[in-house]
Amino acid sequence: MTIPTRDSWEIGTWRSSVRVLADPLSDTPDEWLRFSGTTTVKPLSEGRANVVELDVSGEAGTLEALNLRLYEPQADRWSLTFVNVRDGLLTPSVHGGFHDSLHRRVGVFYGDDVLGDRPIKVRFLVTRVSRDEARFEQAFSADGGATWETNWVVVDRRVRR
Repeated sequence: MTIPTRDSWEIGTWRSSVRVLADPLSDTPDEWLRFSGTTTVKPLSEGRANVVELDVSGEAGTLEALNLRLYEPQADRWSLTFVNVRDGLLTPSVHGGFHDSLHRRVGVFYGDDVLGDRPIKVRFLVTRVSRDEARFEQAFSADGGATWETNWVVVDRRVRR
């Protein structure tokens, strides 16, 4: 089994700046909610998995989130599964992997979900800007992936100890 240790750069503690679109895939004008706080990424199973704990707050309140990332060696891909801390339920996973793009490491992940009562596509991008900075973007599509609306942007900067 090949363990993708090259993607373990994110392990550690990060200062997080978060923007969340208040009402994604709607006809309302875009309203972005802003939060800041901490993200902690811990390794599991000798690098075959990790867990992300996000704890941020802003004028709109507090966001607490968990993300379980599992490496699937038979498919040579990662699955990212988010936990809704409010109701304790797992969201449908997004699947994908990492590649090099313009001297940066980029992860691209896709999945299916439901927003309200309508099925949607989900795209999640992870960009390693540098060893000490990462950017995460989530986007939804209601038209099968023809168009995307970004609704979640996080910039993480490593906390030096």
